[in-house]
Parts: sequence; C-alpha cells; structure tokens
Amino acid sequence: MLRGVPVRQAARRLKPVLRGKPVLRGVTALGLCAAGSSIVLGATPALAAGPAGSRNVPAIMPATGVRLISIPGSPAIAVPNGAQPTAEAAAQVKPLGRLREADVLVVAPTALKPAVRAAIARLPGVAATQPLDAATIKVNGRFIQMLGVDPSSFRAFAAGPTARSTALWRNVAGGRIALSYTMGKLDKLALGGSVTVAGHRTEKLSVGAFGTVGVAGADAVVSDSVARSLGIPAGNAIVISAPDTSLAQLVARVKGLLPHGAGVAQLVAQAAPGVTGSAALAAAGAAGATSVTAADGSMTSVQVQAFLSAALSRVGLPYVWGGSGPSVFDCSGLVQWSLRQAGLVMPRVAADQARTGPLIALSDLRPGDLLFYHTDATAPTYISHVAIYLGNGLMEQAPEPGENVEVVHADFGSGFAGAIQISPAIAAGVAGNPAG
Repeated sequence: MLRGVPVRQAARRLKPVLRGKPVLRGVTALGLCAAGSSIVLGATPALAAGPAGSRNVPAIMPATGVRLISIPGSPAIAVPNGAQPTAEAAAQVKPLGRLREADVLVVAPTALKPAVRAAIARLPGVAATQPLDAATIKVNGRFIQMLGVDPSSFRAFAAGPTARSTALWRNVAGGRIALSYTMGKLDKLALGGSVTVAGHRTEKLSVGAFGTVGVAGADAVVSDSVARSLGIPAGNAIVISAPDTSLAQLVARVKGLLPHGAGVAQLVAQAAPGVTGSAALAAAGAAGATSVTAADGSMTSVQVQAFLSAALSRVGLPYVWGGSGPSVFDCSGLVQWSLRQAGLVMPRVAADQARTGPLIALSDLRPGDLLFYHTDATAPTYISHVAIYLGNGLMEQAPEPGENVEVVHADFGSGFAGAIQISPAIAAGVAGNPAG
C-alpha cells in the first residue's frame, strides 16, 4: 500500500500483481500542456464548418440517465477565415457573480417551454436555474456529452476553479471548445489544436481550454451559438441550484412538471439529516449515497463472484478513454461492464458510480466494494477515478492511456475519496431510465 501517492502514480510505481497481455497502442500523442494554473488555456481560435448532417436519434446520457439527442454527422470541410470568431467577441464575458451549486439537471428531447422553466424556478427550495443546450455528440469519432451555454451566466454553476477562469469563458464565447481536464489529459489533446465535432453541421473547433464543468459526464462546453450550429436543440436543458432543500423531493416535484420524454437527475450527493459529519463529507466530495436503508440491500455472494470474475477476465486489456468493453476500458467502463456480466445495472461515470451505495469504513472493506479518487485539478472535489476492491489489500483498475487493466495494491493515500458497498437498487436508480 502506498500512502500519500495519487492512485494513477501508485499504479505506475507498483508492478501489477497479475501480469497481462501486451499493451495495444493506438493513440498518437498530440502533446500535453503543463501549466501552473489548474485551468489550462489555449491561444489562437480556429473554426471550420461543414455541410448539414443527418437526422436526430434519441439517446441516453450515461452520466445521468436523462434523455438527450444523439447527433450523427458528416465529414468536416474548411470555411473561410472570415468565419472565425474575433478577439472582441471572445472578450464579451461578464464578471463572475455568486457561485451556484449545480444540484439537478433536466434534459428534454426538444426545447423546454418557458412555462415549464418558470414553474421549476418557483418550486420550494430552488435558489437559481440556468437554461442550456445538451446532447450526446461525436467529438473526434467518439460520442461524448456536450453542453451549449451562455458563458456569462452559466459559469457560476461550474466547478469553482473553472468558474473563476474568465479566460476559459472568453475562449468559449469566442467559438472555441472547452474540454474536461480528464478528456484533455487521457485523450492526449493539445491546446490550440482542433477537434472534429460531427453534428448536423460538422465543425473543426479549436481547443481553447481544459477545465471540468462539474456536471457528471459532461466533457465538452461550447457557446450556445456554436451548439445550435451543430444542431443541438436550443434550451432543451436546465441546471438547478437548490443547496438547502431535499434533492430527492425536488427531483420528484420536477418530474411532475416535465413533458413526455424529458428526464431529471440529481447531480450531487447530499448530506444525510442527523448524521454527524455527513455535511462535511458531502462538501469534500466524498463517495457514498445518503439516506440508505436496509431495504436498499446489497449484492448477493453470487453477484459479487460474477462481478469479480468478469472484472478479472479483463486484466491485461488496454485502457482507452471512453472504453466500455469488451476489449478496451476506462476505469468506470470496466466497473459498468463487469457488473453487467453479473446482471446488474450501473451508471457510466465514476462520479455517478460513487453514489450507488453507502460509504463504508476501510475496516469494513469486502471484495466487490468500489474505491474512489479525486484526480482532477480543475475540480478538486469531483470524483474522477474508480477501482474495484478484490480483498487482501488488492484492487483492480483501468489506470490511464498506454497501460492495461491491472491488479495492484490498494491505495488509500492522497486523493482517496472513500469506498462504497454497491446497492443494486440504488445503482439502478442512479443509472436511471428515461423519464416519461
């Protein structure tokens, strides 16, 4: 066991306990940018556009279970320099006001009516709401979750370090794309380079910044004008801040206001009423669902065995960011795929997986429990890595690009966010079926 070493570093320093297959290297590094700030920014804008793509197809956002629009596209073509954003346009971002916690996300297949938005804003406990555009869309050939926002008003709902970076939001306002810290690092993207975004209108967008928004599963942010040029429905989503009310009750109320096909998801864990220390744990970004009851249950011994057998059968296979199996994996993809082999439903991203069971003491760790970590410098309390506890002080993880799924000594040092015992009932609820 290594103490005081982030899990990804520990994985590199420890030889795998089980040796696997040779690494399959299929990603060319474009270069990484080191910076003293936790927000990494690009420089020169570049925007290219292409012809209109094809029809919209309903999809499910893995991070929240809410219904989005999946937008397939066509090959990118260049446009004249005159279509590039100007420096003046990029500078039009208002100063940051009061920070808002993003607690609940609503997404619909089409634009939400003003009356619905107004009714949600009037619900008890709602402190603030912000309309935005949301969709699953292909970036560099892989479907990710993208938000289209008004940079001036949305920034207050982002993770603290990202919200405070005026330069990041100026880049977004100027037509560039801001990618999550995790996507930038693990996909080895370069600032100032470009990514191909294939929507109704396929565009090459300049990578203007790396900074995690803090909305689980959202790996890209663009301005609302860019989002609409890509074909993302205008105003089909709302983020809600309600820090002083029961989010479970709020979600139930919001559901009653939504049109058919819309969905709603809780984005954060909430302190359990009357439980000493739970508020501090929630504020620090600790793993673990709250208000867990005996009725929520846990995995059976048969399910645990099937889960672990499936996971161990993947040792030696390569890490690929966004990989969900059966032959390539990222950390949360390995957990989701392995549980699926045991007949269990699990949400897709680590931040949501961390809410699928109660936080447990290390003395109570059992094989099949999940270990979580903070590894994102731009959102220090955001859970961005998960591993599977195997027993006897060992864990299995899909560590990072260029490495394989491996078994190493469990790490409980710096960045450790806690361990949970999986509740299949809670996991299914977090994964969520589309509303309506």
